[in-house]
Amino acid sequence: MSADTRPRIAMMHSRVRVEEKLLLGAFEARGVPVEPVDVRQAVFDPQRLDSWRGYDLVLDRCISQSQSLAALHLLNDAGIRTVNAASVVELCGDKLRTTSALIQAGVPVPRTRIAFTPEAALEAVEELGYPAILKPATGSWGRLLSKVNDREAAEAVLEHKQVLGGYQHHVYYVQEHVEKPGRDIRSFVVGGETIAAIYRYAGHWITNTAQGGRAENCPLTPEIVALSNQAAAAVGGGALAVDLLEAPDGRLLVNEVNHTMEFRNSIDTTGVDIPARVADYALCAAGEPGRSPCQEAAPV
Repeated sequence: MSADTRPRIAMMHSRVRVEEKLLLGAFEARGVPVEPVDVRQAVFDPQRLDSWRGYDLVLDRCISQSQSLAALHLLNDAGIRTVNAASVVELCGDKLRTTSALIQAGVPVPRTRIAFTPEAALEAVEELGYPAILKPATGSWGRLLSKVNDREAAEAVLEHKQVLGGYQHHVYYVQEHVEKPGRDIRSFVVGGETIAAIYRYAGHWITNTAQGGRAENCPLTPEIVALSNQAAAAVGGGALAVDLLEAPDGRLLVNEVNHTMEFRNSIDTTGVDIPARVADYALCAAGEPGRSPCQEAAPV
């Protein structure tokens, strides 16, 4: 591939972690240099985005959802293609909206209730039954989740959220506690294709690897593939991670969809070169000459 025909790609990031280094290496192996852009140092002029228009694609790897979303909205509004799109990040970053989108698409999810006062939230908890899960509508890495085992615990957590939490904590997201078999499943969906999955084991009820969970390979069954693809499509597609729960009755339920997936612990575990698959999808979305038409380029 000549330098004249190579797509120009930027990687917008907050910090160059292991995942970002692996992605840069995957692009380099394909003869496509990628320009890292630290969003913390970038200045966007909404009336003049000329420097960004030279890119065929901007790959978003920002840690901060608010910074990522603001930048992606500016870029997409100017017609600049991104992976993932602002609409996808906005949807996945809000658990309430993600749940609603999944339900509208017919994707099975845990029983969920939304309330706007502590009193109504307590009613919702008792309707679902103890134990129940209280989540912030925004957040990641398993932070600020509360499992309440009785009414006193629920009242205490709801009081703390009401008094100490910011406005975003005053939308009460209540979910049934699904009795998992000591693990959950995270699948990786890239360009509409489920490419790999891991089991996340933990002695704690929170199984995120960010909270100390242990990853093992999860074979891709037809059910996991179909449900993961369906969930990814429901939020707009792109490069996504889907979290699934195994219910005691054998059903699979989609818990969340993640828009900036971490995969450092999943490459050797699954034997799938996840950064390579993301790079190939990004090049496809960027319109690299010689590649097959991309079936699922992120919308602008």
